[in-house]
Amino acid sequence: MRVHTSKNFDTLNRREFARLFAWGGSAAVFARAGFAWERPALPGTPDSPDEKFWLQVRKQFVLPPELGVLNAANLCPSPAPVLEAMYDHTRDMDRDPSFQNRVKMGEGKEATRRALAEFLRVSPEEIVITRNTSESNNLVSSGVDLKPGDEVLLFSDNHPSNLAAWQEKSKRWGFTIRIVPQVNPHPGFDYYIDAFSKAMTPRTRVLGFTHLTSTVGDLFPATELCRRARERGILTLVDGAQSLGLLDVDLSEMQPDFYTGSAHKWPCGPKEVGVLYINKTAQPKIWASILSAMPGAVGISKTFEAFGQRDEPAIIGFGRALKFQNEIGRRVIEVRARQLTRMLLEGLRKIEGVKIWTSLEPSRSVAVVSFLPGNLDIGKLSAALYAKHRIGCATRIGQDRPGIRFSPHFYNATAEIERALVAIRKHVASGG
Repeated sequence: MRVHTSKNFDTLNRREFARLFAWGGSAAVFARAGFAWERPALPGTPDSPDEKFWLQVRKQFVLPPELGVLNAANLCPSPAPVLEAMYDHTRDMDRDPSFQNRVKMGEGKEATRRALAEFLRVSPEEIVITRNTSESNNLVSSGVDLKPGDEVLLFSDNHPSNLAAWQEKSKRWGFTIRIVPQVNPHPGFDYYIDAFSKAMTPRTRVLGFTHLTSTVGDLFPATELCRRARERGILTLVDGAQSLGLLDVDLSEMQPDFYTGSAHKWPCGPKEVGVLYINKTAQPKIWASILSAMPGAVGISKTFEAFGQRDEPAIIGFGRALKFQNEIGRRVIEVRARQLTRMLLEGLRKIEGVKIWTSLEPSRSVAVVSFLPGNLDIGKLSAALYAKHRIGCATRIGQDRPGIRFSPHFYNATAEIERALVAIRKHVASGG
């Protein structure tokens, strides 16, 4: 291990250094301009990425090598380049918070806006940088002008920010909510296209649905649903919390009126940074809900993004996360996530007593795998997976498809998937 020292470098006590070394699995190097982890360079993506390549990618993250976190649908780790970008810009701003020095922070925010637009294949004038998907969804439900007699058509398995939020606001403004119920297992794209089409009426003003559900990973035919709604003059809100950074999303093809997403999930970006896409054709149909200082520089952001002081270093870090994904390849990342999903589903199918809630049809689900582990106590099993097997996951309690949820991403190794399956098999067989 080689540690650089200089009177110009920050000092770090031995205990703190040891903690960071153990946490990241490599030496922490603190320099005047910021810090960086000594790590292998990100390898070029081969035509057919093998496990060796993905293990090199994993070394870009500060996750301990023995910890397998299968919870991307909730929170992803950020790779070292993103952490470095956030640290460097935060330190720079705190060393000199003058307006003159902070000009570059605004420039960095606009660079991230351009990166988001390119990532989603739209224009920067249609991008609003928010805190997360929930805020983005609520900006839509609070900003669209609705009145008594209007209808909002929703999916029952939407996230609360795209379901409960509409229901609560309907009490205030008097519009009506119509719900298309979820069916388990996923009945196929044609079923939902037909169900939503039949539920649309001349009074329907907004269609809100989830691109990929966080519950069991049901994938929706977003492009076709948006087309059908557009033909009827209905605005569409697509919740992309579980698709942004996982799927190679192309909004120029999907053509929703609104699309929302978060940095902290599949993009592996900072916390409390998100995106709201507002199609140019929909911009005259939505009101800004927050009016303050420091708006964006172009398009709808000039009137819709005046949120006051922001965490620009985090926003800049979001842009670096998008660059990291582009360096690997977005389609390559999606293929990897699908491969890990298939491993999980095939392995779980072989464990007697396990009930799988996620569709086994590859075209209907991606990277979110939910299952009931026999009669085991879900909370105790989750705790055991973490404490004994070093596998992080999520739990679902209650009557609606309860159990364990695994959501793998491109930083997970196949060995972690295998370890998770061995652990589930062991606990189900032993009854505890």
